[in-house]
Amino acid sequence: MTAVADPTQGTPEIGARRLRKEDQRLVTGRTKWTDNISLPGMVHLAMVRSPFAHARITGIDTAAATAATNVLAVYTAADFPDGIGACANAWPITPEQVTPDHLPLVGERVACAGEIVAVVVARSAAAARDAVELVDVDYEELPAVFDGREAMRDEILAHPDKGTNKSALWRLDSADGGTGGDVEAAITAARADGILIEREYRQQRLIPAFMEPRSTVVDPTGEQVTMWTATQIPHILRFLIAATTGMPESKIRVIAPDVGGGFGGKLQTTPEEFITLAVARRLGKPAKYTETRSESLLSAHHGRDQYQKLTLAATKDGTVTGLKVDLIANLGAYVAIVGGGVPVLGAWMFNAIYKFPAYQFNCQTVLTNTTWVDAYRGAGRPEATFGIERIMDELAAEVGVDPLTIREQNWIKHEEFPFTSVAGMTYDSGNYEAATARAKELFGYDALRAEQASRRASGDPVQLGIGVSTFTEMCGLAPSRVLGSLSYGAGGWESASIRMLPTGKVEVVTGTSPHGQGHETAWSQIVADRLGVPFEDIEVLHGDTQVAYKGLDTYGSRSLVVGGEAVVRAADKVIEKARAFAAHLLEANADDLEFEAGRFTVQGTDQGIGITDVALATFASHNYPEGLEPGIDADATFDPDNFSFPHGTHLCAMEVDTETGASRMRAYVCVDDIGHIINPLIVEGQVHGGLVQGIAQALWEEAVYDDNGTLVTGSFVDYTLPTAADTISFVTENTTSPSTTNTLGTKGVGEAGTIASTPAVVNAIVDALRPLGIHDIAMPCTPERVWQAIQSAGAPAGTTGQDGDSQ
Repeated sequence: MTAVADPTQGTPEIGARRLRKEDQRLVTGRTKWTDNISLPGMVHLAMVRSPFAHARITGIDTAAATAATNVLAVYTAADFPDGIGACANAWPITPEQVTPDHLPLVGERVACAGEIVAVVVARSAAAARDAVELVDVDYEELPAVFDGREAMRDEILAHPDKGTNKSALWRLDSADGGTGGDVEAAITAARADGILIEREYRQQRLIPAFMEPRSTVVDPTGEQVTMWTATQIPHILRFLIAATTGMPESKIRVIAPDVGGGFGGKLQTTPEEFITLAVARRLGKPAKYTETRSESLLSAHHGRDQYQKLTLAATKDGTVTGLKVDLIANLGAYVAIVGGGVPVLGAWMFNAIYKFPAYQFNCQTVLTNTTWVDAYRGAGRPEATFGIERIMDELAAEVGVDPLTIREQNWIKHEEFPFTSVAGMTYDSGNYEAATARAKELFGYDALRAEQASRRASGDPVQLGIGVSTFTEMCGLAPSRVLGSLSYGAGGWESASIRMLPTGKVEVVTGTSPHGQGHETAWSQIVADRLGVPFEDIEVLHGDTQVAYKGLDTYGSRSLVVGGEAVVRAADKVIEKARAFAAHLLEANADDLEFEAGRFTVQGTDQGIGITDVALATFASHNYPEGLEPGIDADATFDPDNFSFPHGTHLCAMEVDTETGASRMRAYVCVDDIGHIINPLIVEGQVHGGLVQGIAQALWEEAVYDDNGTLVTGSFVDYTLPTAADTISFVTENTTSPSTTNTLGTKGVGEAGTIASTPAVVNAIVDALRPLGIHDIAMPCTPERVWQAIQSAGAPAGTTGQDGDSQ
């Protein structure tokens, strides 16, 4: 266990509300987005995509497109007989997993709408897009399957050559793992003399909808191929290009310039990246592809899409005794880079903050003829949090107590940390009581409950509902040994370097690759405090595999808790290397030197030297101790022993008009415990953005296919993203129980708001309508769905409304 000091004591940068260094260029757009890059002689690409969800390609006529003005070439899969690489699955969750080949350019059969069957190369992007319409593709349409439950029947096969739609079955059972009891015995006991609640929930399909569409530029000229691309994973992308094309990794340079958002949606190796690379190499010219927004919504990977069945066993007083989870997870047409593993991440989070004595998790992944599904902000943890927080509300209703009462009765007490959960995870620190007490105070919980009772008593057509979400999550996707035990294809360590320049400036090189999180600011604050150099004198370099040659990139809320700790360790190495030089220059014993605020001093004297002066002295190398190399630069790699576990309590008040079905958010309060905070301003921004994303799943967003597999929410006209005008001002605050897995005591915050907010909102809407006998409304809870639920509320519990939503 790592000892944790309070970094806010005597440190002017950590904990400061620093404005982000990045914002001037990001907010104004005056930066090098990938689509801004223009190289001499560059050609432009446009993709010919299948309009069918499942079809055999019987012919492609490219003659008219090839003859079009300013068109240089039209390529199909036949033009690359040796292939152009493949989109890899890096996490086969079982040895038997069914994993269809995912080729960037399809030659025989398309498995989802939007698959690329040809690429047009032209002198301008407009000419390339125009010529796409001239490519004549003959298709023989095949039967298709779109829904996960339907796929389970294997009546229509997404990939006929595989013989099944079932990709993998993965299970975690507390009885098998020795962490708990037999869940079937708990269920049997509850059925006989206790409480047994069974519920089915739907996690609808979502689209990451990042601000900047994906874009790729490849320059094949010279000895090294350089790729600029809007990606979260430049290092992993370089490796997978080499691994699937046979190109030497040393000949590939991947640069992620400023990237306009990702939310998990840019952690793929995409077909478009492989195609742009292949065309550039074929022509010997720089090539660019930038997707349209419609292409992005159609073919960038989607998120969520699960059917959840939860069975909760409890004693009559509401003490939980067992939880069984059965998932059907729709992977889409292919098993994406970590797609099969995303629903599995929920295995360790469905039990959440509760002391379940017995637990079983079963996940069946299936293939369909839809866009492939992968990580979307939270990646498996929002799905799990939604399921458990919804059914805990059901347990409270069954017992007849307040939802917070049932949670407090079953959660882990602060004095019980570290606590090993029934799923086998060791939660290192937490205080659910403190976060909940503060949230209740800020929310005015008791007053709102009194108002709710008054409205119910008066028959007010606008009812008030109060939603609760008390959550934890596993952050810092990292421990390499754990990932290896789960057959994950990569490690989880992170790397950092610190270069002490002779001018007194500092360069920090990080293996994490930001796409809006504020790494440049936060890393500068950490180093400023550690080394005692001015915040303004620190430059953070990232996202270029030739500059930051070593790293595992950004996803899973790992940047600060893993990458930030690597920065700390590199800084500490700099100090220790500098100590030997300072001792020599001061003619003192190194053990007699104290280091504080960027200066070495000899104990008991005023004799000293600054660390930047040491850097200059080592640069000149006129006088340095024998046996040491000139320079005090340092590298560090950090691989944690455990995840970190932020938690929090989110409270939401919703007013629901029972006559129209319209819902209006009245108040939202969240108190999160994310350990020590580096920059409160960045934290607030992450929480606000995360809240809106989770609320949007509850109220507005859903990717919808028609019966032919056409994405009918293929533009922002139909895929309803919220704006600031659709939300309210949130009240956010933090409690602090430092993580023990890193010296900064940080836990991660990038996904917390999204994970916690969705069940808080849905619980509030259901709470408002529970007197009508309604215990669920499928997301998004649109006015129409709420109204339909109200209209059919006279039906017995468990029947369905007009739209098939459970009542």
